[in-house]
Amino acid sequence: MSYSDDYKPRKQLLRDKKNAKVGGVCAGIANYFNIEAWLVRIIVVTAVIFGHGFVLILYIAAWMILDEKSAPEKNGDHQPIGLKTKVYGAGEPPRRAYKEIDEEFRELEDRLQQMERYITSNAYQVDRELKNL
Repeated sequence: MSYSDDYKPRKQLLRDKKNAKVGGVCAGIANYFNIEAWLVRIIVVTAVIFGHGFVLILYIAAWMILDEKSAPEKNGDHQPIGLKTKVYGAGEPPRRAYKEIDEEFRELEDRLQQMERYITSNAYQVDRELKNL
């Protein structure tokens, strides 16, 4: 395998004017970290409210400093399409997303209860004593 086979271009933090609401900074950050843009926007707005303007200054600085993402050329320079596997990442209704997240937490709760039952059982104490022999 040669060096060129292993080479992957480094990701760049760029403003995304195509998906922008204001300056494209939040959309660019979302693209860079591969998360939803609305989530980044909520975090930024919350930080602006509770950050006493410091985050707003950072946003404006990023708006001026970051380069704009270039539009893909029509002759074959395609943007990769990311497959969203979770309901809450695929634009489904909030109730369905809540249901999926709730099911995941219930499964985790059941596993935790099983572990607690085993640790507090006599079988765990016997197994522990046998290992200490």
